[in-house]
Amino acid sequence: MSLVLDEFSVAYQYQLVARLDSRLKMKAETPHLTRMKKWYGGALVSSLFMLLLLRYGFMKNPVEESYLMNPFSSNGTNPLEWVRFTAPLALQNPGNASQVISIDAIAFSLFALRNLSKGEQQSLLTWNLLKNLINHSHALPNGVEAIKEAGSAWNSLMDSIEEEKLGYGNDNSSRKAKEKQCPHFLNKMNATEPESHYKVRVPCGLTQGSSITIIGIPNGLLGDFRIDLTGEALPGEPDPPIILHYNVRLHGDKITEDPVIVQNTWTIAHDWGEEVRCPPPTPEENEKVDELEQCNKLVGKDDNRTIRVHSHGLRLPLMGLQGVKPRRYFPFKQGSLFVATLRVGPEGVQMTVDGKHVTSFAYRETLEPWLVSEVRISGDVKLISVLASGLPTSEDSDHTIDIEALKSVPLSIQRPVDLFIGVFSTANNFKRRMAVRRTWMQYPEVRSGTVVVRFFVGLHKNHIVNDELWNEARTYGDIQLMPFVDYYSLITWKTLAICIFGTEVVSAKFVMKTDDDAFVRLDEVMASLSRINVTHGLLYGLINSDSQPHRSTDSKWFISPEEWSEEKYPPWAHGPGYVVSHDIAKAVYKRFNEVRLKMFKLEDVAMGIWIADMQKDGLEVHYEKEERIFNEGCKDGYVIAHYQGPREMMCLWQKLQETKRARCCGDP
Repeated sequence: MSLVLDEFSVAYQYQLVARLDSRLKMKAETPHLTRMKKWYGGALVSSLFMLLLLRYGFMKNPVEESYLMNPFSSNGTNPLEWVRFTAPLALQNPGNASQVISIDAIAFSLFALRNLSKGEQQSLLTWNLLKNLINHSHALPNGVEAIKEAGSAWNSLMDSIEEEKLGYGNDNSSRKAKEKQCPHFLNKMNATEPESHYKVRVPCGLTQGSSITIIGIPNGLLGDFRIDLTGEALPGEPDPPIILHYNVRLHGDKITEDPVIVQNTWTIAHDWGEEVRCPPPTPEENEKVDELEQCNKLVGKDDNRTIRVHSHGLRLPLMGLQGVKPRRYFPFKQGSLFVATLRVGPEGVQMTVDGKHVTSFAYRETLEPWLVSEVRISGDVKLISVLASGLPTSEDSDHTIDIEALKSVPLSIQRPVDLFIGVFSTANNFKRRMAVRRTWMQYPEVRSGTVVVRFFVGLHKNHIVNDELWNEARTYGDIQLMPFVDYYSLITWKTLAICIFGTEVVSAKFVMKTDDDAFVRLDEVMASLSRINVTHGLLYGLINSDSQPHRSTDSKWFISPEEWSEEKYPPWAHGPGYVVSHDIAKAVYKRFNEVRLKMFKLEDVAMGIWIADMQKDGLEVHYEKEERIFNEGCKDGYVIAHYQGPREMMCLWQKLQETKRARCCGDP
């Protein structure tokens, strides 16, 4: 047995003793525990501790066993080697002196040796090479929490896998035959319950295009009610985070006597955030989210006035008369039926009531829609129906006709890789990944293996999503799992992982980053790289050479002076798709291991910062701007079209096959 396993075993037994001792101490505090139980517990702990000391004392000085060398590595390192940790005993976040992480605990949770097959290990080729993220966890917002949460999620996933392998549950076939864990559609009719609140479990979170429709009637004394989209509560925390709090107040509140809708978020760490009110206190506060106003300008106190027209005494409503300003209205009324739909967009959540847009609410940091696990409705409202549709669900591989054509081509040391493409994706974006597999991942270069594509996906806090993700990774072999929970503020870590895979797992000439909602014309990317004919110091993409940090705290891309003190950023390429040469990607990983890599939460800007630092150290950099990369949608002649849903991706691919031209969908 190797030293790695022996040290793991010893440390694991220490952990068992500590857990047992802690549990016995907890029990000893209860008055009904007898002295005999105390004595027995103490003797058991002492015996285990002595056995542990004897085992460690008699342990021979073992020699490391040989391990399977990674045939795709350019330097002979082994991404699957489960290493020993020589880091300090604990890592403390400088921003919060009380927030201390045990390196041992994280190592056990995330990097301990697991009973995984060679095929299962293919989704972990960068996992172990990211172990130093523990030492960088304080550098980005929520880094500490993401790694700690990943430890819990990973343990739960590994337990589930082990149970499946051991055949727990007697009837193993029932696991395959049971109802789909991630349903596409949920419907609850006659939702009224005697309680004043109602809950709908959303098994696998929400994704772009998901919607929740609520049909009800405000009733009771006031008619006020609330809709909360909540996440998963962390262990030891009494309440879950509220990703969206939608509060309808028909009779106003302390600020106004008029009816108002208040939107907000809540976490146990930061309490309530800043309210977004509809109508807003001032028109200047009415910003846009996904090109829709935070509050429809017509929303306000009902104006039911009528005016007298002509001498006949005919009375007509104000609304609809030419030249008369449309009347204001409030979408919810006591005693009146409403149909309200919350829809998940790229930047936020929109609410429509009876077919009219009413409000928008921008996502806030760490409170993304894929983390939603429950819809809670409470207050004075009679619920008639709750419907959730467009939910993320994985495709049943047993009924996928073209599954072999969708599986990744095995890596081979005999086949050189011209381009490695890393695709950002979140755990429950099952449909987007399938759309990519069926479209631009079908280019001949990908199917031949000269271009390698992998999805980079963080863990989810929901164990059901992780189970589905693991099965997807085993089926298609094109997913790389990350040892942290996905948060938007941590996407730079995925950029780092892409550079690692492109240089340490495969040795690609070029490394590309893109998103799972970006359609990539791979033939044009390869042609451009060939035309440019630069293999060192290259950044190819939609280059921005004159941009400034957003200093407004209301901006999604807000950057404080502490994060970036200079007035401008160095040149960088927009995130939907950019390419760097092998030497740049290699230097990124090297600087990461040397703790010389500045962690910056805007990943595309971060790459620009890293390249600028390399330039200061003497690297000759070639910036190649590609105007045909469209950051905000699709235009004819595109090389990359961003913000394309699964249907648009299939449409673009079909047009390419039929016309051999880059035409956007919707065009004749």
